[in-house]
Amino acid sequence: MKRLFCLAALAATLLGHSFTAQAAGVEFGVGATSDSTMTYRLGMQFDWDKSWWQTDVGRLTGFWSGAYTYWEGDKTSSNNSLSFAPVFVYEFAGQNVKPYIEAGVGVAFFSDTQLEDNNIGQSFQFEDRIGFGLRFTGGHEVGIRATHYSNAGLSSHNDGVESYALHYTMPL
Repeated sequence: MKRLFCLAALAATLLGHSFTAQAAGVEFGVGATSDSTMTYRLGMQFDWDKSWWQTDVGRLTGFWSGAYTYWEGDKTSSNNSLSFAPVFVYEFAGQNVKPYIEAGVGVAFFSDTQLEDNNIGQSFQFEDRIGFGLRFTGGHEVGIRATHYSNAGLSSHNDGVESYALHYTMPL
C-alpha cells in the first residue's frame, strides 16, 4: 500500500509539472547495491530543450529527473525514495545512435532511515549520479548508471549507499 501511495504521489507531481516543462520520457530502471538490495526505479525526464558547446563531436544538454525508487532488501527491510535532480548530458554526434555520458546532483527523500545494514541517518539525502548509454533515433535510450546517496554529514549517521542500475527511457 505504501508503494502504491508513493507511486501515486510521484505521478501526480510529475503530471502537474509536465505542463510547465517539455516531457522527454518515462524511465524504467533496475539495479542493486553492494548489500544485494534490489532497486526498481520509475521516473520521468523533462528535457531542458537547450544545447551548449555544440560541435562536430557532440553537444552539452540536460534534463530534469523526477523518480520513485523501491528498495527491496534481501532481509525483511525495504525502503522507498522520491528524488529530483538536474542532470547534465554530453551527447556525442551520431546518425541513428548517439552515445552519451551524464552527471547530476539532486535530492532524495527516503521513507525510512535504515536500508539493509546502512543507517542513512535521516530521510533527506543528496543524490549524485554518473552514467553512460546510447540514445537511438526516435528518443529511446538505454544506459548504465551509478547513483550515490548521502546526507553529506548533516546527520551523525551517514553510512550512504550506492546503487548500480540498468535503465531504459521511452519517449512520450
